[in-house]
Amino acid sequence: MVENDLEKNCSPLERSQWVLNSPEPPGLGLELMDTVKETISSCRKNYSSLKTQPFAKRMISIFQGLFPILVWSRNYRATKFKNDLLAGLTIASLCIPQSIGYATLAKLDPQYGLYTSVVPPLIYAVMGTSRHIAIGPVAVVSLLLPSMIQKLVDPAANPVAYTKLVLTATFFAGIFQAAFGFFRLGFLVDFLSHAAIVGFMAGAAIIIGLQQLKGLLGITHFTNKTDIISVMKAVWGSVHHSWSPYNFILGCSFLSFILITRFLGKRKKKLFWLPAIAPLFSVILSTLIVFLARADEHGIKIVKHIKGGLNPSSVHELQFNSPFVGEVVKVGLIVAVVALTEAIAVGRSFASMKGYHLDGNKEMVAMGFMNIVGSCTSCYVATGSFSRTAVNFSAGCETLVSNIVMAITVLVSLELFTKLLYYTPTAILASIILSALPGLIDLSAAYHIWKVDKLDFLACAGAFFGVIFASVEIGLTVAVTISFAKIVLLSIRPGTEALGKLPGTSIFCDIQQYPMAIQIPGVMIIRVKSALLCFANASFVRERIMNWVSEDIEGDAKRTIQLLVLDMSNLINIDTSGIASLEEMHKSLVSQGIELAIANPKWQVIHKLKL
Repeated sequence: MVENDLEKNCSPLERSQWVLNSPEPPGLGLELMDTVKETISSCRKNYSSLKTQPFAKRMISIFQGLFPILVWSRNYRATKFKNDLLAGLTIASLCIPQSIGYATLAKLDPQYGLYTSVVPPLIYAVMGTSRHIAIGPVAVVSLLLPSMIQKLVDPAANPVAYTKLVLTATFFAGIFQAAFGFFRLGFLVDFLSHAAIVGFMAGAAIIIGLQQLKGLLGITHFTNKTDIISVMKAVWGSVHHSWSPYNFILGCSFLSFILITRFLGKRKKKLFWLPAIAPLFSVILSTLIVFLARADEHGIKIVKHIKGGLNPSSVHELQFNSPFVGEVVKVGLIVAVVALTEAIAVGRSFASMKGYHLDGNKEMVAMGFMNIVGSCTSCYVATGSFSRTAVNFSAGCETLVSNIVMAITVLVSLELFTKLLYYTPTAILASIILSALPGLIDLSAAYHIWKVDKLDFLACAGAFFGVIFASVEIGLTVAVTISFAKIVLLSIRPGTEALGKLPGTSIFCDIQQYPMAIQIPGVMIIRVKSALLCFANASFVRERIMNWVSEDIEGDAKRTIQLLVLDMSNLINIDTSGIASLEEMHKSLVSQGIELAIANPKWQVIHKLKL
């Protein structure tokens, strides 16, 4: 009743005073303080709730927050373990050959790929929140690390120093990832837009594929550069030197076999295990063929010695006093962002399928800790693998126990079976990596980006061509630069729209989008489609509005505009340049006999206009 009386008794003049006499909005300093207070109060609230509990329960709550496994393991049943065991063994059969291949792609000894499939999955299983993600080395990160670190140290000339820098970069990547989670800086990952990731992944897939020509053709001397021109020059140059066609025949034969099994697995869901075990079967069979036929004596390149045993400590190998430490920190930051982007994208896609929430900050902390610990146990950067996660999901994985099963299986293989891999041909490792690359190229996503937003597609194309023709980091830089340029362009050239009233309603809409909207005689309503009216766009907006007015008058000689209403419902803030442009526009309109009115001003805007 009181509300109805207030609406009836208040005049339009009194209502305008509500806007003009609103309290002073909080300043920048106060807003920053409020943000800090919110963070502290949430922590204090958690602490106060813990404070009332007995010491034992308090410690349990703290550990449950840090280690989600303590929460979900209470409801763990034997039926779930059966599914996790099958899923873990299935992804282990895919993980072992892939890990060896990705280590060679990262220009590391093969055992480092296997080490990376042991410790990081175990750490993530304890701290992570995704139920289905499969942790380990991935192709893009395995390409990214050598593309930047080999500029500092040549992996062929000094493999020990190179390995130490890779482990140090892994440590810094873990530090950055954990910091992003602790300080809630996940928005930094969003600087790599979806379009940039699509282009970057496609470009990286092509570069990785070209890099595998070394193993597939059995080339001894190959370029360290990653751009397509250098790689093709190296391949063309090696054709005129001695190379064995047996490597190519063997690699292509098993590549065809792996791709056929993948096709069958997609056609028949019950055969999900077939493409999962195909790489391991290829490794076993090709190793037997080479061993029995002594094919290594006829030009077939083999892996030779793979160091077995538990992950050795690598704390003493971290190079904090290296002259390259500044560059290594930069490498760590770039790899941290790329690895997080891939892992969170993979985790969220499968979490949405199963309808559970993925805690982004906890994910970053888990990824960070697993890479910090990994760098101290001879592992390079690990993250979520899309191909292995898809297999894990298809195999009926229930929880992160599948990662534990996978890690234990790889550990057993390190202890018992590495000597059996001596005769494994490098062409098979190349074919396994090549078989995983089609999943990185998403043509339908690129086409969708083209249809929806041409500027987004430009960022996608920039990342793609930058990676292919220059380098991985240049491709990322181009993509991020184009994305920022898009934001700046939209900010400095915001749109304006004339509004009209929809018949039979009190709704005002864009007259171009809704041609049936009716303009009020003598009144022109224009909405500014920008959140900020500032030095960068104030002159542009003023000119657009004045053009609207002059075009409307010239287009309809009978129409006389007496009032221009500026709808500021989208405008969140304004600076001195914006205020000056409004004053200039007001003077220009008054000289033409047109009044200016402002509608729906936000708190910050009306406060600054009053000053």
